[in-house]
Amino acid sequence: MRPFLKQTLASALGSVLGLTIFSGISLLTVLLILGGIIASLDDKGIPTVKEKTVLVLDLGAGITDFNPGSTVEQTLAGRAKKDLTVHQVTTAIQTATKDKNIVAIYLDGSRAKAKGGSGLASLREVRLALNNFRQSGKQIYAYDADLSRRDYYLASVANTIVLNPLGTVDLNGFQTENMFYKGAFEKYGIGAEVIRVGKYKSAYESFSLKGFSPESRKENQELLNALWSDFKETIGSNRTIPASEIQTIADTQGNLSAQDALSKKLIDKIMYPDQVKQELVKLGTTEKEGDFRKISMSDYSEVAASKTKNSNKKIAVLYAQGSIVDGTSEPGQIGGDTFSETIATLRRDKNIKAVVLRVNSPGGSATASDHMQRELKLLSQEKPLVVSMGNVAASGGYYISTNASRIFAQPNTITGSIGVIGLQLNFQKLASNQGLTWDVVKTSKFADSSTVSRPKTKEELAIAQKFVNQIYDEFLDRVAEGRKISKDKVNEIAQGRVWSGIEAQKIGLVDELGGLQESIAYAAKQAKLGDDWELDEYPDTEDFQTRLLKRLSGEEATMLKQHNSPTESVLTNEFKKFQSSLADLQSLNDPRGVYARMTFDLKLD
Repeated sequence: MRPFLKQTLASALGSVLGLTIFSGISLLTVLLILGGIIASLDDKGIPTVKEKTVLVLDLGAGITDFNPGSTVEQTLAGRAKKDLTVHQVTTAIQTATKDKNIVAIYLDGSRAKAKGGSGLASLREVRLALNNFRQSGKQIYAYDADLSRRDYYLASVANTIVLNPLGTVDLNGFQTENMFYKGAFEKYGIGAEVIRVGKYKSAYESFSLKGFSPESRKENQELLNALWSDFKETIGSNRTIPASEIQTIADTQGNLSAQDALSKKLIDKIMYPDQVKQELVKLGTTEKEGDFRKISMSDYSEVAASKTKNSNKKIAVLYAQGSIVDGTSEPGQIGGDTFSETIATLRRDKNIKAVVLRVNSPGGSATASDHMQRELKLLSQEKPLVVSMGNVAASGGYYISTNASRIFAQPNTITGSIGVIGLQLNFQKLASNQGLTWDVVKTSKFADSSTVSRPKTKEELAIAQKFVNQIYDEFLDRVAEGRKISKDKVNEIAQGRVWSGIEAQKIGLVDELGGLQESIAYAAKQAKLGDDWELDEYPDTEDFQTRLLKRLSGEEATMLKQHNSPTESVLTNEFKKFQSSLADLQSLNDPRGVYARMTFDLKLD
């Protein structure tokens, strides 16, 4: 009934707003009425957990660091985002471990998977919480129609793994494949000049080369090897399968049928969904229509949140998620100005006793990164600052982490990439082929150095290189100062190279292997809070009324994107990669055109 009401509201919204014009009813009044109705539809109160209940985690849902909320259109159409955060899930599992009414956890892979999935480092944090749940003596049951590598990474912690009779287990290994545009640029007459410091700093080489550089190929291979090694050892520890045997499976077969997976002890049973339901009934209590008593992870996270203590002493978790851009934040981005204002607010707030900076960013604008790093340094001088690295905290993402008293990362976190790069495009040949020409009148030699009408001169490239060198030198200083490592040593391990979390710990870029919960506990200890503290999360998400007001006033530019088909053609996927690269180019807004950006976007699936 609730989705129907929301869709009805969505279709009626235009009519209601039109009536306000003629009736004289205040637009604010309409917004408040609509907001109240939507809120009442979503506000179900804290769920009640009955005895012998099974907690259900939907493997199809995404697990992110920070959920900025849904757009107005998504909310009105009943398509609000269902993504859960790492903190929500791990806290809920910790609560369920001690909850006598929760008898088991069901990892349900029967629904469609969210596009993009969840990062391995995020899944590792959830996996560790699940492992603690299992060690408490409670059961974990996992079912899927097809187990991807990510799904199996999480499901392998279960006591019992069940696969559909026609299902498969994907153990093909990891690979990353990049698209290179130099050939197309040459064909159409687009020039690309890359200015960089660090032999491994190969970001944007897809615009200047036709394949991986030797350095890029080397770091890609070594990083994939580290992540794959962690993957094999992690799943092998729960399934009591040697890592060498998993490697043999990957090399000889890769994608296994249900029967093959069972024979190799990768799964425990082969069943249909209705049979799985009966298995779960044995663990819990039978509800109506023979179903087992259950509660979703989303609902149970509200139960867990209601059990947290209230205090006027706060630990702030500040999420830095997305690419770093100069100026204000947009969805999926970290705006230098917006973020710096938030940091300054946390520093001035006397109730905030410590800050945990949760970083999940490949970097971006060098200017914005430096602005945020400065504000974080000021904050660290007044209260404890701890960094928790998620799936990726590289380049600018590492730059902003340098002032922390302690840096936590997962073994499969991607970090480092200490280097700087600039990209210069020109369209001289493309324009010439179309009969377009430029002419210029100027007062000095370098007045038109920012033009895209021609390639840069040697002198202009030398000036740009000087800026890049300067920022790289400052990057080294920030790391050396924050990590208490000599500048020469930082330069040796920098060079734009990307490291796994476990390798980063060995070379001193990371202090400790652990997740968000460990980082929060350390911050509480540093602030000497004992058990008297409360967690606050930033940035704040806007409520429905605020989003609707911005949407109607033209401030919210994000529109709902509908995907009508769950599957897409190979050509469509490749085109989307190109679109992603173009979007990356469009986000390059550093005032000096210099970037602390990770070498590549690693896509494991």
